[in-house]
Amino acid sequence: MTVNLEVAEGVGTLRLDRPPMNALDIATQDRLKELAEEATRRDDVRAVVVYGGEKVFAAGADIKEMQDMDHTAMVLRARALQDSFTAVARIPKPVVAAVTGYALGGGCELALCADYRVAADNAKLGQPEILLGLIPGAGGTQRLARLIGPSKAKDLIFTGRMVKADEALSLGLVDQVVPAAEVYDTAHAWAAKLAQGPALALRAAKESIDTGLETDIDTGLAVERNWFAGLFATEDRERGMRSFVEEGPGKAKFL
Repeated sequence: MTVNLEVAEGVGTLRLDRPPMNALDIATQDRLKELAEEATRRDDVRAVVVYGGEKVFAAGADIKEMQDMDHTAMVLRARALQDSFTAVARIPKPVVAAVTGYALGGGCELALCADYRVAADNAKLGQPEILLGLIPGAGGTQRLARLIGPSKAKDLIFTGRMVKADEALSLGLVDQVVPAAEVYDTAHAWAAKLAQGPALALRAAKESIDTGLETDIDTGLAVERNWFAGLFATEDRERGMRSFVEEGPGKAKFL
């Protein structure tokens, strides 16, 4: 399989496995969607790591496959392409991308679907589609601008240039840079910590933030308000408040 889901201790690792560069062909896109939806459904998956392996995250779409597609073929495929990435973005659990080596084109767009990005100090990220006479088609024009702002996003998309890890960090494109050998362990530790947290509250926080970014503030506040009140019906809220009163802050156990 070109993508695998491995689950241990509450953390599901979505592992790309299409050597040598994890090119995101149609089969890989479809498999990614399938496993992202599985991770969404499974109760034993409480947080997710997206990982391409020690050498490369994903170097982009399979250009040889795309070269043979005409306008009609891409009209039929473009929605499925976006849907495969959106399935990752909509996993209602904390998602972290562990980025090693190249994360270009579709690889960068996949990293953008995570809530948090840990990059190797040798990572290189970018949206080089303009160099092919194209634009990003798997969410890059939308998610990149929301993450780092329109001007910085336009610079990367208009020029197609790659950025190294240190610049990616300064742009806000990644959240943490660590030695390459520590990328997966660092990302997994982030996910494992949150896997111990209150699942419904984490889901509520993620949906409230993501929805708010896509709509007006009044709608966002309404989503927040409804989730906030709704969480008062959960056992995790009872457990968290009881622990706070009896033991002090930060000691509640949610599993």
